[in-house]
Amino acid sequence: MSIGIFDSGVGGISVLREIRRLLPAEDLIYYADSAHCPYGGKPREQILARSTAITEFLIAQGARLIVVACNTATIAAVEHLRATYPLSFVGMEPAVKPAVALTRTGVVGVLATGAALAGEKFHRLLAQHAGGVRVITQPCPGLVEQVERGDLDGPQTRALVERYTRPLLAQRADVLVLGCTHYPFLRPLIQDVVGPAVTLLDTGEAVARQTQRLLERQGALVGAQRLGTIAWHTSGDAAAFARLRRLLLPEDDGCGG
Repeated sequence: MSIGIFDSGVGGISVLREIRRLLPAEDLIYYADSAHCPYGGKPREQILARSTAITEFLIAQGARLIVVACNTATIAAVEHLRATYPLSFVGMEPAVKPAVALTRTGVVGVLATGAALAGEKFHRLLAQHAGGVRVITQPCPGLVEQVERGDLDGPQTRALVERYTRPLLAQRADVLVLGCTHYPFLRPLIQDVVGPAVTLLDTGEAVARQTQRLLERQGALVGAQRLGTIAWHTSGDAAAFARLRRLLLPEDDGCGG
C-alpha cells in the first residue's frame, strides 16, 4: 500500500520531496497530468474530471492516502474527492497563516495561479487568517510553463519573476507565499531577485507533516528500516517527464519506473 501524489505536472514533486524526506520508508506513487498541464485557466469541471480519473488510477495502484499536490486541483476537487472515496486526502493550502505571523511590515504577497487566487477556498483562508495584515495577491501566468520546460533560472524565467515580484516589493511586502507547487523549484531564483530581507514560504513541509499525522492516526505508517520506492506515471510524454523529474529530484534518480 502506497501514498498517491498527483499534480497537473511536475510541481507536486516539490511536495513529494518533503514527504520523502520525512517518511523515507513509505512507497510513493506520483502521477503528473502533463498532457493537461497547466490546470490554471481550465474550467473547474475539467479539473474535477481529471482529478477523479487520476484518483481512481492511484487507488487501483494501491494508494491508501492521496495527496492532491496542486493548489488549483485542491480548490476544484478535494472536497468532492473526500465526499466520494473512502480514504484520506491531503490538499494544498497557501501558507497565509504562517506568513501573517512572520511579517514585520504588515504586508504579505501571495504568488499563485489565477485559478487558485480566484477560488472561494482561498478567500475563506484570507478571511480566517489575514487579520490586520495586508495580503496582496499576484497571479503569475507563464511560471508553471517555465518549470515544465525545466527552465528554472534562465533570462525569460527571471524576467517573469521580476515582473511579478516588483509590485509586491514596491508595496513593502516582506514575506512572499509560493502558492503553487511548481514555484519551490524557482526558490533560488526568486530569492536572488527579491533579496535576503524577504522571506519565502511554501507548504510542502506542512503537507508532509499532515500526511504523517493521518497515517499515524490510521496505524498505517511503515515501521521498517527501508527506503521506499517511487513509481512514476504521467499522461504526457514519458521520456520528457523522466528527464524533467531527474532534473528536479536528482537524489531519487532511478527509483521506480
